[in-house]
Amino acid sequence: MSACPVSDAFPFPGSSYHGPAPHYARLRTEQPVVRVRTAGGVDAWLVTRYEDVRAALADPRLSRAETCRPGAPRIGGSMTTTPEMIISLDGAEHTRLRKLVVGAFTTRRVERMRPGVQKVADELLDDMADRGGPVDLVQRLTVPLPLTVIGELLGVPREDLRQFETHARAFATVDDRAGGAESLAGLAKLNEYIVGLIADKRAEPTGDMLSDLIAARDHDDRLSEQELVTFGFTLIGAGFDTTANQLANSVLALVAGHRDQWRALVEDPGRIPDAVEELLRHVNLFATDTSGFPRMAVEDLEIGGVRIAAGEPVLLSLASANRDPSVFDDPDRLDLSRGRNPHISFGHGIHYCLGKQLGRMEMEIALAGLVRRFPDLRLAVPESELPWHTGEINHTLTSLPVTWGA
Repeated sequence: MSACPVSDAFPFPGSSYHGPAPHYARLRTEQPVVRVRTAGGVDAWLVTRYEDVRAALADPRLSRAETCRPGAPRIGGSMTTTPEMIISLDGAEHTRLRKLVVGAFTTRRVERMRPGVQKVADELLDDMADRGGPVDLVQRLTVPLPLTVIGELLGVPREDLRQFETHARAFATVDDRAGGAESLAGLAKLNEYIVGLIADKRAEPTGDMLSDLIAARDHDDRLSEQELVTFGFTLIGAGFDTTANQLANSVLALVAGHRDQWRALVEDPGRIPDAVEELLRHVNLFATDTSGFPRMAVEDLEIGGVRIAAGEPVLLSLASANRDPSVFDDPDRLDLSRGRNPHISFGHGIHYCLGKQLGRMEMEIALAGLVRRFPDLRLAVPESELPWHTGEINHTLTSLPVTWGA
């Protein structure tokens, strides 16, 4: 690597859903681009300032595909991917696959989905009300809402959703310290399931996105069979786990640590769209404080005045960038009335999240339903007793017991 001393071992201690590790504040000021020794034993460059992270996300000299090639260095805390996944591709191949589905996630088309999403949310909230508190919000709302929505978008039968959830969450909540065995097992189960689902939809198309992709494969030969299978489970897996975690962590932040902000939403639900943007910025999703998807330099470049040599891995801390005081006033404060909010929680550049509008809408509908139906929502157990998944990708609540009323 380029001549520069290695900083502390990465990931840094102290990261939580409340925010990135405290070490990032010093790095942004003193060493905004720094070498770190990762949990996988590989040295990498860590980028921490907003301006640098945003520019790097859009820089074609930083490759996702190179990190997935055979023999590429394994960086601890990075998401398990395969070379065929859209998040693993660069350039023309990425563009070709993205064009096949981008039309399904336009703002206009997502808005047409709003009544259906609202119906699913209302049914889940009705069930919560009928049961009475305490209930597990993860089990009753934050997982089934995005899971059902993405399942209906892609034509997954409702009776299969719970089975699919088990495999998809095992894949998404990889724990590198266990060798990734659970994640790989989930990936295998997802692959098996999607192969069967594709066979069913090839025999009897149902007008959903997966049926459209099959038609593209069979009629225009734009997808290989493996691409079709991989794209199917990538979209379904990515379509609910991130939203489920973000929603659960956001509700926890409001009802446990920021009751004043929760009460403000109860009094004025019209503030919820702005609140969602601030929660996306402030609530830290990533356990390593990075996106979980490293890049590899394919040619020499500079980031923040530091020379990165071709072949060196680069980690981009979205969580740190979202707390950069040069962009956000008082960045460590959760302020649901914050105006300008150019957070990069959905990324930037060619891998900018396709489902950003759908994720926003689901969060808006879920929060609006909760503040309207359960204005005195609160934790049913001390926050210190909440169970968290111990993997190295997301801060994932495995249960969120809440209650309301007397």
